[in-house]
Amino acid sequence: MFDEALLQFIWQSRLIEPKQLQTKGGHDIEILSPGTLNVDAGPDFFNGQIRIKGITLAGNIELHLKTSDWLKHGHTQNKNYDNIILHVVYEHDLDLVQNKKHAVEVLELKQYIAPETIQVYNDLFSSKQTLACARQLKQTNDFKFIAWIERMAIERLELKIKQIDLLFVSFSGDYTQTFYTLLLKNFGFKVNALPFELLAKHLPVHLVLKHADNLFQLEALFLGMAGFLEEPFQDKYLKDLQNEFEHLKNKYGLKILQKEIFKFSKLRPANFPTIRLAQMAALVFAQTALINRPQSFTDYNAIKKSLMFVLKGYWENHYRPGGAAVAKQFSIGEDSAENVIINTLAPFFFFYGKKLCKTNYSDLAIELLVRCKFENNNKTRLFSEKKNILANAANSQGIINLFDRYCVTKQCLKCGIASDLMRGGL
Repeated sequence: MFDEALLQFIWQSRLIEPKQLQTKGGHDIEILSPGTLNVDAGPDFFNGQIRIKGITLAGNIELHLKTSDWLKHGHTQNKNYDNIILHVVYEHDLDLVQNKKHAVEVLELKQYIAPETIQVYNDLFSSKQTLACARQLKQTNDFKFIAWIERMAIERLELKIKQIDLLFVSFSGDYTQTFYTLLLKNFGFKVNALPFELLAKHLPVHLVLKHADNLFQLEALFLGMAGFLEEPFQDKYLKDLQNEFEHLKNKYGLKILQKEIFKFSKLRPANFPTIRLAQMAALVFAQTALINRPQSFTDYNAIKKSLMFVLKGYWENHYRPGGAAVAKQFSIGEDSAENVIINTLAPFFFFYGKKLCKTNYSDLAIELLVRCKFENNNKTRLFSEKKNILANAANSQGIINLFDRYCVTKQCLKCGIASDLMRGGL
């Protein structure tokens, strides 16, 4: 299998054998720059640079599998193709009048492409494995692998700040409400992320902060707004929570969410939404400054310490209102704290730094990821062949982005790892 997408990739990545290139007209040619890939109509590459006959030329470059494809694609009557500086083909099968008319040289690449390059391409796209390059991963250069993963980590942060900016705009530029929403969404994990985000919008941060010095009222607000205090309870503490929430609901004109939107199925009790909401209340109470001004938390150890605590009182041994008592304490440990750092603090700081042109916060976002442990999950384990060089959450975030955006859809031709594999012995 050899298609034009592969030819473009080979040209763009310079995956041609290090020989003296010669055009079909018999002239030595040096490729100074392959140009920039054009994803719209017109020549395939803009702003390429070549040196031929002692002259340096800059301009557009067109690629085809065969020279005759020029006619099939209707370029003869298109003036956009009159000013190209080079016609690159995999196989030259026809001398074109238009090329001669405009003194455009034809470069045939067939003899300059290693068979191994095409074989790797075919292996990748015919692979039935979840990770197409799993078998070849050992062959990749460690330095180039890590460089690509680091690039993927930055790309993941860039994608996240686009989503954060949408929230920021919807909250009329309120940084505190934006951060609070991200944090509460994170507390819901993937299963309850959307319900928790909805709760953040119905229970805004400015209202929560009014009661930040009263844990009882915070629990009443979070659990009550989520609809978890609507049952007829026997426990005095829960009855007191109900009464307190009824007072607060009437005072602020609050509208309760339907508790059915929160999911319990297939979750461990420690991750039940009721426990996560009790933890959120405890966090607001104990670390109000983190909610009110996260920008002031710039030390990894201080952030992690602020996020680690054990629930007390009723939630010390209950995982849902009215449920049976259990012989277990529910806490936010180191792994959960780092999850919040990775998925809330680092993206928010990256966004904050970019928004206000404060590079120290953008740098802090990267530093936090580097300080957190490498994440062990179904996606990162696919890259276990490289586990000896994967050291931190910046690496795991890069891998998650690589897998989600490139591996799942087999965008191998946009991947630096595939480029390294296809370079083979070049």
